[in-house]
Amino acid sequence: MTSSSSDSSSDIARLLEIMAKLRDPKTGCPWDRAQDYQSIVPFTLEEAYEVADTIERNALDELPGELGDLLFQVIFYCQLGKEQGLFDFEQVVEKICRKLTERHPHVFGELPLASSQEVKQTWESIKAGERAGRSLTSVLDDIPLNLPALSRAAKIQRRVASHGFDWAELEPVVAKVHEEIDEVLAEVQVSSPDATRVREEMGDLLFAVVNLARHIGVDPEQALRLANSKFERRFRGVEALAAASGKPLAQHTLAQLDSYWEQVKLAEKAKG
Repeated sequence: MTSSSSDSSSDIARLLEIMAKLRDPKTGCPWDRAQDYQSIVPFTLEEAYEVADTIERNALDELPGELGDLLFQVIFYCQLGKEQGLFDFEQVVEKICRKLTERHPHVFGELPLASSQEVKQTWESIKAGERAGRSLTSVLDDIPLNLPALSRAAKIQRRVASHGFDWAELEPVVAKVHEEIDEVLAEVQVSSPDATRVREEMGDLLFAVVNLARHIGVDPEQALRLANSKFERRFRGVEALAAASGKPLAQHTLAQLDSYWEQVKLAEKAKG
């Protein structure tokens, strides 16, 4: 059975009341009272990543709890805003409702859009108009500096692409990746490598790889998280095989560890 809208409103009201009690100057929680916008940002990021991790593990039974933790972060910011007379939860909801209706004129207005590509183009056009209204000096001005580097690179590339600065074909994108690999190797293979130049060229390579991911419709941050997870899972399998051999991991040769690695991969494939 699903909750009614009135039940949902009551739940939100209760959550707001709990948050206010936690921040009460006299009877609230000392830890919660000590927080400010800056101090809870790390917790917000952590909770967002825990939501992503839960989804990527397909642990959907855990998702309501993780989403609740993330919602609490929003409620916390709203309480701080209310205490300072800046904004409250109702204003936050009103702003997102207005944004969603304005950015979906094909749903809430009379603009006919037949494809997801048309929807995306309209969305970007509306966002560009909003940015123009804020008197920004560059199309890149409002991209957050504290985004994860891969995500920020992808966002930078999407933004400039929406203004025509992009390759139309995949071939030059792939060629750029190979070019950057060659430049990294050229820097590391000199007799006395310059660490600054090596780092710069490695950054250019990563940026080019992000561009390739964008062109083939892959989110680079998510792809790397999944790759990390896969490597960790397989290496734990290597550790298990090493332990079963009766010999410590560090006493195995690379060839032996590679053999374990292949066994783990074959076992995964056999499971489908």
